[in-house]
Amino acid sequence: MTTNRQDNTSLFTDEFIQNPYPSYHKLRETDPIHAVLFPDGQRGWMVTRYEDAESVLKDSRFIKDMSKIYGGSMDQMSVFTQNMLFSDPPDHKRLRGLAQKAFTPKMIASMRDRIQEITDDLLTKLEGQNQVDIIDEFAFPLPIIVICEILGVPSTDRDKFRMWSNSLIEGTSGDSNTTVYEHMNEFIQYLGQWFATVREQPGDDLISSLIEAEEQGERLSESELYGVVTLLIIAGHETTVNLIGNTVLTLLEHPEQRQLLSQQPDLINQAIEESLRFNGPVEFSTTRWAGEDFEFQEKKFKKGELVIVALNSANHDPEKFSNSEVFDIQREKSQHLAFGKGIHMCLGAPLARLEGEIAITSLFNRFPKIELAVDSADLEWRPGMIVRGVKTLSIKLD
Repeated sequence: MTTNRQDNTSLFTDEFIQNPYPSYHKLRETDPIHAVLFPDGQRGWMVTRYEDAESVLKDSRFIKDMSKIYGGSMDQMSVFTQNMLFSDPPDHKRLRGLAQKAFTPKMIASMRDRIQEITDDLLTKLEGQNQVDIIDEFAFPLPIIVICEILGVPSTDRDKFRMWSNSLIEGTSGDSNTTVYEHMNEFIQYLGQWFATVREQPGDDLISSLIEAEEQGERLSESELYGVVTLLIIAGHETTVNLIGNTVLTLLEHPEQRQLLSQQPDLINQAIEESLRFNGPVEFSTTRWAGEDFEFQEKKFKKGELVIVALNSANHDPEKFSNSEVFDIQREKSQHLAFGKGIHMCLGAPLARLEGEIAITSLFNRFPKIELAVDSADLEWRPGMIVRGVKTLSIKLD
């Protein structure tokens, strides 16, 4: 192995957060499996090419359960990692199976009318306004209402969920964790109170189903209950918020593609897929760890080394996608990695796609003359090592 310089001069800066794609282009060409110092002080590897990324996401030597490396619980944040996203087989299959029942194709299809109803209600509230923040008033409330209804928690608490979610997601930027821990403790207390309520008055929602599984024993522990519900609340809306926001932004930045979609509305599914590829809502995969010493693509990985996949870099790899820097809603269906790959592929991907399809179609049908109210170069992108999305997106409705 050639020793790699941990050159972060172009990574994790404000310029990188604004537009990471030039840095990705350089890394794919010069050092596609790149040794880096992450913002939180950890050292590890960043994988940037599509072929390598796909391999890492499917290779069982890269494990998700860090307790196999470090043993036991590392800190008070560990309660949020007791779920399928941070588990390896056989625990992964058991935990995913418990949540899967709410995300079957039949269940997702049955939600179309309700999602359309929520969407229409949100858009009706925007009528008469000249300028709105489409994130605050549309992209955020839509998926949080949907996931809250699936789980059975009050959507009236959605602002709390947003605060807690932002704290956990954006806390990966390497800033002080004091506020993160405070918010996570609040979240744990909230869930504990809600679980107690559900135990007294169970319903036909997913949390009631999970608590029933927990009380049967051998299927779901108390800590796993917290972990799974946390993942579903946070991942259940974060991805879709940014999918909707990024798609609206990209279509407004590419008026010829927006016009094409207007003329051929049946291209909506391709438009969603291309948006996922072109500027996906998840910047990096969650962490993996080398479960043993081994060599991968001429790099020597030592047991315990951290590895992440730059999903948006892989989705711009010209070796996989022709004209990869071009946003083209007529692109043939692509095997992008926006939702991951392998056993950890996003459980809620079909729901996110459906919400995105309904949201974008309905928004542009209701307000066909919308345009950006700000220069896209002035938009502030969210910090952190997980999501890619703007904090606010001001648009003119008419």
